[in-house]
Amino acid sequence: QVAYDSRSHLRAPGLPSSLPGSSGGKPAYSFHVSADGQMQPVPFPPDALLGPGIPRHARQIHTLNHGEVVCAVTISTSTRHVYTGGKGCVKVWDISQPGSKNPMAQFVFIDRVIVPSPLCYNSLNLTGFFILQFQGHTDGASCIDISNDGTKLWTGGLDNTVRCWDLREGRQLQQHDFTSQIFSLGYCPTGEWLAVGMESSNVEVLHVSKPDKYQLHLHESCVLSLKFAYCGKWFVSTGKDNLLNAWRTPYGASIFQSKESSSVLSCDVSPDDKYIVTGSGDKKATVYEVVY
Repeated sequence: QVAYDSRSHLRAPGLPSSLPGSSGGKPAYSFHVSADGQMQPVPFPPDALLGPGIPRHARQIHTLNHGEVVCAVTISTSTRHVYTGGKGCVKVWDISQPGSKNPMAQFVFIDRVIVPSPLCYNSLNLTGFFILQFQGHTDGASCIDISNDGTKLWTGGLDNTVRCWDLREGRQLQQHDFTSQIFSLGYCPTGEWLAVGMESSNVEVLHVSKPDKYQLHLHESCVLSLKFAYCGKWFVSTGKDNLLNAWRTPYGASIFQSKESSSVLSCDVSPDDKYIVTGSGDKKATVYEVVY
């Protein structure tokens, strides 16, 4: 199964009709947001979907039947194993060989395995001892990411804010305010750009040190998970609309799109950028091979 290559798009149902269309008469889905809030369609460069490290599409290669709603997924550093989590159980899968899949191991917990949402986040070292607590969100903190150099923590909240914290000093460095609750975020491994998935169905990509921002409109419902490729040239987002979208960093040219059979709650990209895994509401995870 090949995720269809969506190089031309219809305007997403949630996109306000008052927004300008792109040149040439085609509906726009990516907008640059100026410092004063003005939105203009993005003219994509000729190489937006070309060049080294830019996928052409993705094809489904494995279905992992977890048995419960899959609210968390991750791929091992070796890319041989996928971990799926949900409803009190983590399962381990070997994806190195083709064919039907059964978990090679599983770990059962008393409580459900979910992303916690306290008003603050705790930081622990590898021995499990409490180090820092970050207080600031006035409603649940719904998502987190850590910069590649390990110095900064990014948190998104149901209070419509994204905050950046210094992991060494435990203090807040930045705060970005939005008009919608934040459900997912990812910090680009190469730095500078932060992508945010929102309850409103928008994806926003903002520069972390200057007023440069893009707003992307292809999801039709809330954006539940988001992950950058390790090369930093693209990222994926998933949503309650059953969609997996792949976008070009930072301006959001659509690279490919795949429609699943249920809400897509979680996603991950392998360290070599060759695989994507998603976890969905229909109790399974899907592994895609990225085709270049």
